Amino acid sequence: MPNIKPVSDLRNYTEVLHDVEAGSPVFLTKNGRGRYAIVDMQDYEKTQAALRLLGELARGRHSGETEGWLTPEDIRAHFEARANEE
Repeated sequence: MPNIKPVSDLRNYTEVLHDVEAGSPVFLTKNGRGRYAIVDMQDYEKTQAALRLLGELARGRHSGETEGWLTPEDIRAHFEARANEE
């Protein structure tokens, strides 16, 4: 169940922060509407990593669509060439 509190509860912020755990953010409302979310740092870092991954996937797809896709043979040859360099 989501942990929802009014932003006025931040007057006693230690109690609000006590409720924040990994996988269990605290959502703060202002004038009855959702306004802020307090998340555990681990959850924040996971979200940022997921966004970076999605960005890289989007760039890769765009590159494939504009510059053409590589065949499995092209990829195999690339990695074999790199293995021979070492």
